[in-house]
Amino acid sequence: MSEVNNPLGLMGIEFTEYATPDADYMDKVFTDFGFSKLKKFKGKDIVYYNQHDIHFLLNNEREGFSTEFAKSHGPAICSMGWRVENAQKAFEVAVERGAKPATDSTHKNLPYPAIYGIGDSLIYFIEQFGDKGSIYESDFEDLSEQNIVEDKGFIRIDHLTNNVYKGTMETWANFYKDVFGFTEVRYFDIKGQKTALLSYALKSPCGTFSIPINEGKDNNNNQIDEYLNEYNGPGVQHLAFLTNDLVSSLDKLDQSTIATLDIIPEYYDTIFDRVPWVKEDKEKIRKHQILVDSQSENCYLLQIFSKNLFGPIFIEMIQRVDDGGFGEGNFQALFESIERDQERRGVI
Repeated sequence: MSEVNNPLGLMGIEFTEYATPDADYMDKVFTDFGFSKLKKFKGKDIVYYNQHDIHFLLNNEREGFSTEFAKSHGPAICSMGWRVENAQKAFEVAVERGAKPATDSTHKNLPYPAIYGIGDSLIYFIEQFGDKGSIYESDFEDLSEQNIVEDKGFIRIDHLTNNVYKGTMETWANFYKDVFGFTEVRYFDIKGQKTALLSYALKSPCGTFSIPINEGKDNNNNQIDEYLNEYNGPGVQHLAFLTNDLVSSLDKLDQSTIATLDIIPEYYDTIFDRVPWVKEDKEKIRKHQILVDSQSENCYLLQIFSKNLFGPIFIEMIQRVDDGGFGEGNFQALFESIERDQERRGVI
């Protein structure tokens, strides 16, 4: 692996950690999405949930970093663990390249080498995975009462989107580029009926996930500014779960309480003319209000977005058929759907 292109030896996402004042609600959201509740961190009230290669930690500690983070932001993604070849080396190189260290005298009790990321969340460096075993084997213990549920077919995190203040998108893009070696893959300027935003999509040097960065434009009531006001700063706006069969995943979610954004019926009048090579059941796509996009012939993606689930954070579910885009052809329909949701809630 080239150190020039991948200076930290980044290899993917290991876990996402959540802090919340309402652990019972978050537990229900996780299990509705098909995550089984399996383990807890030894000596701490941090619970581990799993579905294929997606790993969630729900931090219920009453003091420490995550507690203070939740006080500032409400329900939040307070940290992520990123897989690297060598955790200590990755930490040292990240600091050399401009990252702010978190594992210092202020946070002596952090379990793994860490730096500060978006909105002062933490990015941990994790080297124990794959053939080396896992942190869930060495640092966690089985719960006395596990909750094993049917998985919904979500296999890994495809991307995670950051929302930032106006004028800071380039600063955060440079953070990911300069520290980790991310590269720009897309730039978008999106305008709805009443609001607008800019989006800058970056690809990780290992190629396993992406980070789009959004900032609002013009109107102060746009969806990005609403997030920033509610969340009290920049942070992760949404995670995208990758599935190999989105229709099947949504069929399994039918009995859950997960609500998705409404798409106008007219969207489906033309979408299958634009993307005729979709192989999935078109009536089911319409029924589930799935969005369809394509970058080139015989390639396409299917995607759907939940409404806000915890605070201003939501979940995207995505299926890729040889398509590496972000649903650019759907941005207008999606943006206007979010505006309609904002109108219903009296935001705009």
